[in-house]
Amino acid sequence: MNKRFCQLLLLFSIAFTAMNAVAFFHAWRFTHFSNEPGSHSPSPEQLSLGKKLWVLLTGIRNPKPQNGPKPSSPVETVNIASPNGALEAWYAQPDSGHARGTVALFHGYTSSKSHLTHEADYFRCLGYNVLLVDQAGNGNSAGFRTTVGYREADDVAAVMRWLNDSPNSKHQTIIFYGVSMGAVAILRAEAELGVRPTANILECPYGNMRQTAYNRFKSMHLPAFPMADLLVFWGGVQNGFWAYGLNAENYATQIHTPTLLFWGTVDPRVTQAETDAIFTNLAGPKARHDFPGVGHQPYWKRYPTDWEQQVRDFLRR
Repeated sequence: MNKRFCQLLLLFSIAFTAMNAVAFFHAWRFTHFSNEPGSHSPSPEQLSLGKKLWVLLTGIRNPKPQNGPKPSSPVETVNIASPNGALEAWYAQPDSGHARGTVALFHGYTSSKSHLTHEADYFRCLGYNVLLVDQAGNGNSAGFRTTVGYREADDVAAVMRWLNDSPNSKHQTIIFYGVSMGAVAILRAEAELGVRPTANILECPYGNMRQTAYNRFKSMHLPAFPMADLLVFWGGVQNGFWAYGLNAENYATQIHTPTLLFWGTVDPRVTQAETDAIFTNLAGPKARHDFPGVGHQPYWKRYPTDWEQQVRDFLRR
């Protein structure tokens, strides 16, 4: 009996060690970009079974996101000091030259500021200055690390300080626009870092890091426990924060800023329960709009008129 127990204990220890080693490796690949050329690994729902197994064995391809074309309007490239390193941003004024305020735009995971040029052009048409920001590790900003919203909140706070010190934006209305990771970074910056914009427009923020990991395994049709929890744990350890505390649902209880929340009804990355919790917990004036049949992607591509109207009406209020 003792021999059999020792054998089982040894097998359990080997399995436990192997799972932690795999989780440690994958957590590193998820939160650290590389210099390798090429594109990021496809989303889980786009992978065949064989490719899913290959990703599980080798980790995702995660090259540092690069910028595409600049907006069609003239932009000024500016650098903003952040605790995470220098951030590069594009700043543009409306054609009228008399701005109603400034909209700062924050992109999602494995993205860059060039992915928000369409949104920025629309805000300019509404009469706002726009500031498109490469968050730390992305685009032309310093570093190769991402924490999927935690340390990116420091970037949001740095942008707020830059805007408050800018002659063109000082004492003006300041709107934050964030997508997915960028939206969570905004919520944490307001809840825990004391940032106070005039209003927020948030697209598909995830509820919490643990649920996000579980959603990813669900997209791959793989059991989430215990690997999803190990990924969250090691991702936090590697990057110096408690990843289980990265929770937009809790942050929302501290948000008194007027907020417009967007969500797509077939989003595999962000569930309705997460979105409901965030919206319910928002402590200030709030509005919400769901886009039918849209996943984790820009809503304006499927519903351009509806997206513009929702944004325009919210900013008028």
